[in-house]
Amino acid sequence: MVSSPITGYMNRRSHADCNLRIRPSLVRVYNLLLRTAYRLFLHPLRKFPGPKLAAISHLYEFYYDVIKGGTYVEKINRMHCAYGPIIRINPRELHIKDPSYYDHIYAGAPHKRDKDPAHTIIFTTCNPMVATSKHEHHRLRRSFLTTFFSRRCVMRMEPAIQTEVNNLVTRLRSTCNTGTVLGLHRMLSAFSADVVTSCCFGSSHGYLKQEIFENQMIDAVSWVMSMCHINRFMPWIIKILNYIPQGILQFMHVSMADVIAVRDMLRQQALHSLENQPIVDNTDAEASSVRTVFDALVAANVPENEKTLLRLEEEAAAIFGAGTETVSRALSVALFHLLKDRNMMYKLQLELKSVAFGKTAPPTSTQLAQLPYLTGIVKESLRLSMGIASRTPRISPVAPLIYRDYVIPPGTPVSQHAYFVHMDPTLFPDPECFRPDRWIEASNKGESLNRYLVSFNKGSRQCIGMHLAYAELYLALAAIVRSVDMKLVDTTLEDIIMVRDLGQPAPRDGNFGIRVMVTGVK
Repeated sequence: MVSSPITGYMNRRSHADCNLRIRPSLVRVYNLLLRTAYRLFLHPLRKFPGPKLAAISHLYEFYYDVIKGGTYVEKINRMHCAYGPIIRINPRELHIKDPSYYDHIYAGAPHKRDKDPAHTIIFTTCNPMVATSKHEHHRLRRSFLTTFFSRRCVMRMEPAIQTEVNNLVTRLRSTCNTGTVLGLHRMLSAFSADVVTSCCFGSSHGYLKQEIFENQMIDAVSWVMSMCHINRFMPWIIKILNYIPQGILQFMHVSMADVIAVRDMLRQQALHSLENQPIVDNTDAEASSVRTVFDALVAANVPENEKTLLRLEEEAAAIFGAGTETVSRALSVALFHLLKDRNMMYKLQLELKSVAFGKTAPPTSTQLAQLPYLTGIVKESLRLSMGIASRTPRISPVAPLIYRDYVIPPGTPVSQHAYFVHMDPTLFPDPECFRPDRWIEASNKGESLNRYLVSFNKGSRQCIGMHLAYAELYLALAAIVRSVDMKLVDTTLEDIIMVRDLGQPAPRDGNFGIRVMVTGVK
């Protein structure tokens, strides 16, 4: 049968439409093949060992951190066993498992280290200091708060810290002989949150004094942190949350009500500080007008472009989040092992008797830090609680980094997970074991393990609140051990050891935490 002109035209049109539909797919496949070939054969990191799938695509990392819930750190460990101490863990990042090289990656002055923008994106904004990528800009922003968080100024904060320690002890004592089983980590998180708000924002939020101890703010912080991997790969998801009405956010996650309340409070404080800026600069440790972080952030020596409402609000929110979990987790780890090992508890109680605990003049954190066994417990708890859970890659923007026979090109993100330093058996024999004596033994031999305690990171971006955290740990741990007797309830080691990275250390199943019952007061 002879086709008509119309039929021929329709056939040609159909073929053309089909070609138009196929062409974009072919282009995408072609681009994918080109990108794969580039990453395998032409990329500056092509000679570094590691699985080819990790070199080709970020989907390899996505699978372990998003689909399998923060298990890429476990996979990285297996990759090091197979490929050696330096590996390519995604198309653009290297990971080094060698504690002796940690200080080169996380270097201080005069070396310049940028923070990898691919990891600062988890904060959804570049306003907080912790999310500031460029070295010089970070140094400027850090300078605004250096004096406020200095050891000298933290010593002046100790009466406020001691007030919250007393509130914590009172709360623990109130449950004695009631049969109440406490989620101790939640209570310690509330304590730490009260310290941060009291010392940094001018007044305590009083989480410890809630009649019904729910502490939804801690749940909210954990929820936000658990979104870090999703936000790194799909940042648009979290950004959408900024445009969702508050009522809907609270419906999506009940704890968001507390987040919104805190953000509103911080916004009001930021507004007040912007309207009443102190005339002194923030480097004056004696300045009575610098009472909060807001005062430090709007001081006379701060450039005007850094004094915006959004920046102040988000810097304060970052300080709140970062200042809550490190201390509460370290205290939880310490108390778990003390309650598990009565000999260890007795040894600490005996040492604490050498210090005078007056009702009106309790010992300072400086005095407590002179006690070797207590110090060993504090450091061992920081080691096993890890502090920083996620990788924090650094970039040497100009100079190459040299590791053994490898030359790492400038601009390459390089990381070393704190987990691999703290669990290195050559530094810490039986690394899973909680042994405070290891710190005393090392000191007696003239060795310093402090170099390998990286809970607060190292270098120019070391945690600015480290001195405040240490003061909390010493004061709270000493007071709890001297004030109450407790026993563990339905808690095992698996509840507190880090297996997964969910923005903060997480066990294999469930949530981090310990359950206790107060059995006596002293």
